[in-house]
Amino acid sequence: MIADPRIEWLEHAGVDAWGEAIAADLQAALAADLATRGRARALLSGGTTPAPAYTRLAQAPLDWSKVSVGLVDDRFVPADHPASNTRLIRESLLERAPGLHFEPLVREGLSAAECVEAANRESANAQDPCVAVLGMGNDGHTASLFPGSVDLDAALAAQDDYAVLDATGCPVAAEWTTRITLTRAGLARCRRHLLLLRGEAKREVLERALAGDDVREMPIRAVLGLSASPLRVHWCP
Repeated sequence: MIADPRIEWLEHAGVDAWGEAIAADLQAALAADLATRGRARALLSGGTTPAPAYTRLAQAPLDWSKVSVGLVDDRFVPADHPASNTRLIRESLLERAPGLHFEPLVREGLSAAECVEAANRESANAQDPCVAVLGMGNDGHTASLFPGSVDLDAALAAQDDYAVLDATGCPVAAEWTTRITLTRAGLARCRRHLLLLRGEAKREVLERALAGDDVREMPIRAVLGLSASPLRVHWCP
């Protein structure tokens, strides 16, 4: 167990229990906003790690017609590309929860800059997200806020919710170097943050992040203390 007042550490015995707990957390956050605000909005991460939790979430007895989900980030690739976070969300959640509204970041026929402009316009007029689901790389990045990227400082200082980030030279970004990412300001609009981690390596990365304060070195630090509630970390071996 990691003890730090900035996080709430939730340790699970295995992947099944981990996925069930995450789905329950998301269901509770959405249900609370549906009850108090009449609608609910969440921002989700892509990748294969959270997919089992989204599949479980789709089974929740929510009024999906009143729920919207967007993305924390995405690669600037077509929506049907294997690396697309949009594709992951569609297959694991959207196709299983009829009526759920989706807010894509990448839009066909638009440049990355135009996609960001559209996303910021819509986000500015949307309900604040009740929860954001985050991952973390072994380099300490979250969303597409990569350490060493030329646009990192701009994304951290931006006042808009989303920005284009050039991740050229960042090994974890691989060949998909053009990203659309939530900024620090966008992260701050989310009332709760869930961090999904699996494996000892990710646990050690988080411990290193908690031991320092240089956000540019490990951008996951940008989330620490960002909201009124601690960063809620779901971890399993």
